[in-house]
Amino acid sequence: MRRLFVVVAAALLLGGGSASALRLPGAPKCTIFPASNPWNERVDTLPVAANSAQMIASIGLETGLHPDFGSGLYDGEPIGIPYDVVSHATPRSKVTFDYADESDKGPYPIPKTVHIEGGRASTGDRHALLIDKDACKLYELYALYPTSSGGWKAGSGAIWSLRSNKLRPAGWTSADAAGLPIFPGLARYDEVARGIIDHALRFTAERTRRAFVYPARHYASSSNDPSLPPMGLRVRLKASVDISGFPRQARIVLQALKTYGMILADNGSSWYISGAPNPHWSNDDLHTLGRITGADFEVVDTSSLPHPGQ
Repeated sequence: MRRLFVVVAAALLLGGGSASALRLPGAPKCTIFPASNPWNERVDTLPVAANSAQMIASIGLETGLHPDFGSGLYDGEPIGIPYDVVSHATPRSKVTFDYADESDKGPYPIPKTVHIEGGRASTGDRHALLIDKDACKLYELYALYPTSSGGWKAGSGAIWSLRSNKLRPAGWTSADAAGLPIFPGLARYDEVARGIIDHALRFTAERTRRAFVYPARHYASSSNDPSLPPMGLRVRLKASVDISGFPRQARIVLQALKTYGMILADNGSSWYISGAPNPHWSNDDLHTLGRITGADFEVVDTSSLPHPGQ
């Protein structure tokens, strides 16, 4: 056991998580992208970006961090972005897209009981995330709706190999505004139960720029204001912020934000971080994250990191 601990610790120190930590319990054969993937790269030792103060101020210095996930229901809807683990036996469906020119045709493995963000009656983003545990592929859909003929339609869709760092073509959207996968940026309860979130998290900002930086591939703004953040901006919680007094679930999330940071992936309420719903989340614990404000963050200069997939 000591030898295993040393190997795991070394992997964490070298950047990215351990092989076991990067796997989803429901799909143990599949890594959640390679350890060299941008989502899995540590950023705690990288320098602060020159425009950090301006970017953080534009997102909101006094606005508190907010967990956009939890347990139970809010306004009758599950809290967070759900996902389904599927297999080679899951029936494949053709999906028609509003943005077909920037969507992967599929077909998509959509189970009859597919979980849709916000529930089946939601009028929100209606994301559906599907992990094929046999093929190690990630299928993501935005604005997924059933059709009267028994099929499916969606705003956009994207398919990734979980074993590859390949990005979408520059300028292409995905199921997310930044053209990024959503699933690897979610806070999941199985990670907190294990004691570590070893990847960056996904977050939103109210106003963004008509620009994107690696690893993002798409923007969703008409503003060229240089004070606004581009999609793909990576921020981290400052090392000086004391997180020792936070309850366990919140503390694990905050440690991930120190070590791996979070990536701007969509327009929305500022400093909202994404996660998957789970009945074991403590909403009371998670809401203590609101004590952390924008002033506690800094933008990371990631220019020294390798850019796999480009």
